[in-house]
Amino acid sequence: MAGILVAVFWAILVSFLAVVLVRLAQTLRATTRMVAEVTEQAVPLLSDASATVRSAQTQLDRVDAIASDVQEVTSNASALSSTVASTFGGPLVKVAAFGYGVRQAIGRKKNPEPPAPDRRTVIVGRTLPSARRTRRGGRGSRGSKD
Repeated sequence: MAGILVAVFWAILVSFLAVVLVRLAQTLRATTRMVAEVTEQAVPLLSDASATVRSAQTQLDRVDAIASDVQEVTSNASALSSTVASTFGGPLVKVAAFGYGVRQAIGRKKNPEPPAPDRRTVIVGRTLPSARRTRRGGRGSRGSKD
């Protein structure tokens, strides 16, 4: 009876191991097939990625060349601006000031101002202004609050 039990136990164990080995073989075949498919798809993707990186490097080289050209143009424009400002700035300010003076003179000629009355009063040997004036920037020069 013990021999039959051991034989049945071994038969069940071998059957169980056979099922496990069959399933393991199926899993290994599926894994091998999947790795092969991934390899087939990965090689073209890697070559495309390599081409893209090379293209990006070419574009970055072009952008670097453009940036250096822009920097050179900017420095040239700055030098030109400072040269123009130093060459024409002083004379233009003088011409503008002269034009302003001429306009003021012409404006006064057309609308002459009435002569200012003497606003001083003599009291006991002293002269006093008739109205107190505030200094520029003082309290009296601010606008009224609304």
